[in-house]
Amino acid sequence: MRSIAIGTIIIASSAFFAYSFPDGAPVDTCVKPSKANEPNHGQAKSQPVQTSPYSFTASSSQYGPGSQITVTISGSSFKGFFLQARDPDTDNWIGSWAQTENTNTHPECSAVTHADPYVKQHATLIWNAPPNARGRVYFT
Repeated sequence: MRSIAIGTIIIASSAFFAYSFPDGAPVDTCVKPSKANEPNHGQAKSQPVQTSPYSFTASSSQYGPGSQITVTISGSSFKGFFLQARDPDTDNWIGSWAQTENTNTHPECSAVTHADPYVKQHATLIWNAPPNARGRVYFT
């Protein structure tokens, strides 16, 4: 009986770890000391841009007060994402993300993430520029 209980706990724990972050990346992803802005999925590593099966397209890299930029992720199917907007000169987080279908936002660090564990073919996200600034932005 004891081995059945232990086996049940192991199986239940495995299911928990296999479905980590179904509601999107937690806000501490922004500031993790070891791998900031990278997912915490065990041995998974970021892939070089040159070999990535994904395409990230922004409608602009420049913004004016209160403007919006559309960012699209497409390519191979995926389940999750975590995207930030940054100033290319200071590398500071800037602006905010519009709450769109199946997304969660982290205004603390100008980030947007997935809000469900389902397979996606693309994601269309909307970034809001700061209300009183203009400049350049990049998305990471």
